[in-house]
Amino acid sequence: MKVLVAEHCGFCAGVKKAVDTALSVPVENTFILGELIHNVDVIARIRARGLIVVDGLEEVPDGATLLIRSHGVGKEIYAVCAARSISVVDCTCSFVRRTQKIVEEASAAGKTVVIAGHREHPEVKGLVGWCSGEVFVFDSADDDFSPLCGKDVVLVSQTTFSVQRFSKIAENLQKVRPKTVEIFQTICYTTICRQREAAEIAKQADAVLVIGGLNSSNTNKLGEIASMYCKRVIRLRNADDFEYEKIKNFKRVGVIAGASTPDWLTSEVLSKMAENNAEVQNETVAQAQAPVAEETVNAPVAEEVVAQAAPEAEAADEKPTMAKVIENIDRETPYKRGQLLTVKIVSAKEEGVYVSVSGKGEILVEKSELDCEEYDRAAYAEKVGESIDVMVIDTKPVKLSEKAVKKVKEEEALLKDVEEGKEFSVVCTGFNKGGLTAELGTYAVFVPAREIRAGYVKELDKMVGKKLRLKMLEIRKERRKEIIASQRVILEAEKAAREAAKAEKEAAFFDSINVGDVVEGKVERVTSFGAFVSVKGFDCLAHISDLSWTGVKEVTDVLEIGKTYQFKVLKIDRENKKVSIGYKQLQPRPWDTAAERYAEGDIVHGKVVRIVPFGAFVELEKGIDGLVHVSQITHEWLENPTSALTIGEEVDAKVLAFDPEAHKITLSIKALQPRPWQESRDRGDRDEQPREGGERRRSRKQNRRTASDYADEEEYREWSDGAFSGASIADLLGGNDDNK
Repeated sequence: MKVLVAEHCGFCAGVKKAVDTALSVPVENTFILGELIHNVDVIARIRARGLIVVDGLEEVPDGATLLIRSHGVGKEIYAVCAARSISVVDCTCSFVRRTQKIVEEASAAGKTVVIAGHREHPEVKGLVGWCSGEVFVFDSADDDFSPLCGKDVVLVSQTTFSVQRFSKIAENLQKVRPKTVEIFQTICYTTICRQREAAEIAKQADAVLVIGGLNSSNTNKLGEIASMYCKRVIRLRNADDFEYEKIKNFKRVGVIAGASTPDWLTSEVLSKMAENNAEVQNETVAQAQAPVAEETVNAPVAEEVVAQAAPEAEAADEKPTMAKVIENIDRETPYKRGQLLTVKIVSAKEEGVYVSVSGKGEILVEKSELDCEEYDRAAYAEKVGESIDVMVIDTKPVKLSEKAVKKVKEEEALLKDVEEGKEFSVVCTGFNKGGLTAELGTYAVFVPAREIRAGYVKELDKMVGKKLRLKMLEIRKERRKEIIASQRVILEAEKAAREAAKAEKEAAFFDSINVGDVVEGKVERVTSFGAFVSVKGFDCLAHISDLSWTGVKEVTDVLEIGKTYQFKVLKIDRENKKVSIGYKQLQPRPWDTAAERYAEGDIVHGKVVRIVPFGAFVELEKGIDGLVHVSQITHEWLENPTSALTIGEEVDAKVLAFDPEAHKITLSIKALQPRPWQESRDRGDRDEQPREGGERRRSRKQNRRTASDYADEEEYREWSDGAFSGASIADLLGGNDDNK
C-alpha cells in the first residue's frame, strides 16, 4: 500500500498562533470567545489548562482577559471590551483581518457588501459586524442575486471557502447586472494550496482519509473536493475513528488534514495504519495470487505527491511496507535548507570556522559566511567552545552561514512591523500588466495597479526606480514568499487626516470670528480682484474695492505681500467657507478729516480730472474733488468749460464754500485772476508814471498774490450736478435755488 500524504498538513499559521497563545497565556481570569478552533481534541487540551470558553461577552467579567480566536469578531466587540476594561488578546488571522478592513471601507463608502461563505460561520458573522450598511451572505451559486441589480457591489469570501464555489458565485452575481462590481478573492493562500493538494491526491488515490474536526469548515471543504475525484472518501475526527478494514484492499491511500488539525492527530492515524498494515502484509505475501479488489484503481502516482514514500525501496522495485512509509514520514533528513542551528565552535582555520552540531561531527562555516567585516582567525580561535547561531543554506553538501541568521533576524523584525500594519518603503524594480514589483529582503513585493494611488495609473513603466511607501495587504510565507502591498491606503489615510484636521481647524475658526471683528492677517498672495489674507491660518479675501476709500488700480499700491495688517470682518459665509474682510474700513475717510485741511477763503492747488457742461471738477487730493462752476472759471463768458480748461491741467483756485457733511467744496479760478477793468486801470497808472528824466515810469506789480487781491462780490458759492451746459443769468446773480 502506498500512502500519499499532503504537503500542507496540520495547523496553518493563523491557527497555530491562536493555539500557541491559548496554551501559553496565563489562565487566571482568562476567557475565550467561542471555540478557538473546530477541533474537539485541541479544545479539550485548552480547557484542561483552565481557560474558560464562553459564548458571549455577558459571561466575561469586567477587567478580565479575553482571547479572540483566529476567526475574528465584529467591530462592536472591541468597543464593548474597551468600555468594560476587558484586555483583548487578539489572535485574528491576518487574512481575516484584511477581509474585515475591505468590508469596513466598502460599507463606509456606501457600497453593498456581499460575502461568499456560510452565514452561521463565526468568521462570516464577524465580517458582517464590520459592515455599517447593506450586506448579503451567499453560500451557493444557485442563490438569488437579483437584489444586487443596479447596486455598487463589493464581493469578498470567507477565507476557508471553496475556490470553485466562490468563482461560480462571482460569475452568477455579475449576471444580474449590478451597477459596479469589485471582486476580492480573500480565500487564504494556505486554503488554496490545501484544496489544490486535496484534488491532486484524490485523483491518484483509491481512497482518501480526511482528518479533522467534523464541524471544521476548511476540513469539510477538503472532503468535498476529494469526493469530486475519488469515490471512497473517509472522514476521521481522530485515530479513534480509523478502521483499517475500510482501506486494506486499496493500493493507494491519500491522507489530508485540515488547517485546524494538529500534527499529532495525523501522526496517530498514520501510526495506527502502520500497525495494522504489518499484520495484513504477511497475509498478503502468503496469498500473493489473491485477486485485487474491484474497487482498486490503478492510477499512476506522481512522484512528488507520494509523501516521502521510501525512495530507496522504490528504486529497487521493492514494495514498501506501511511501516517503512511511516518510518520515512517520521524520519527527518539531518538538515533542511533554511534550518536554524545553534552550534559550538571547535576550531578556527584559514578557510573558516569548524563547528559541531550537538556534538556530532564537524562542519565548516566558511569565513565568507561568518558575521564579521574581516575574518580574524586568531579572534575566532579564542572563541573555541562558544556557541553561535547559523542557518543551513545548502544540504548537498551541507553549508552553514552565520550571516544568513543575521539577515533573517533583521528580516523577521521588519516583517513583524509589516504584519502589524506599519509603513515600509521599497524601490520599484519592475512592472507587469497587473502592477508594480519590488523586493523586501527575501520577499517579493507586489503592488496592484489600483493600489498605487487613487485613480488610474497609465504608465507603469515610469514608476520603476521610484520609492514606494507601502502597507501590507497580504503576506504569503509558504512556497513563494510574497507581500501584497498598497501605497493608496497610506495616501488616502493621509489625505483623510489632512481633511479632518482642516475641517476641525475651520470649525474652530468660524466659531471664533464674527462680523465686525477687527483681526490681524498676513497678506499671502494678490490677484487682480483683491488680496488673500491668512487670518488664524484661514484664507480670507480682501476685495480691491475694500482696500482704499479713494480706489486703487493695483492691490500692491496699498498692501505688501508678506506683511501683516489689521482688517475688519465684513461678511461670513459659513456654508461655503468664505470670509470677506476690509482694510479701508479701519482707515479714516478723506472727507472725515477734510475740515482740518480746508476752509472758506483758502487758496488751493489741484488737477482738473473731469469736465462737465456746468463746470470742472478739480482733484485736491485722493478722494476729495472740488467743483469750479463754469461761471467761476474766468471773467469772460464761456459757452463750454473745455474752451478754457483741459483734463490733467493743474490750477490754483479759491475755496468759495466748504460743506464737509455734504462732501462739497465750491472753487473759483477767476477769483484769483485780476478783473479786466482793474487790469486796465493798473496799466493806465503805469503809463502815467513819469520816467526818469521827465518821462513816466511803469511800475510792476509783485508776483505774490493774496486772497484779498481777488475779492469778488459776485462769487458763485453753491453747486449741484445739474445737467446744464453753462451758467444762466440767475446763476451769476446767485438766485438759482435748483442748484442748491
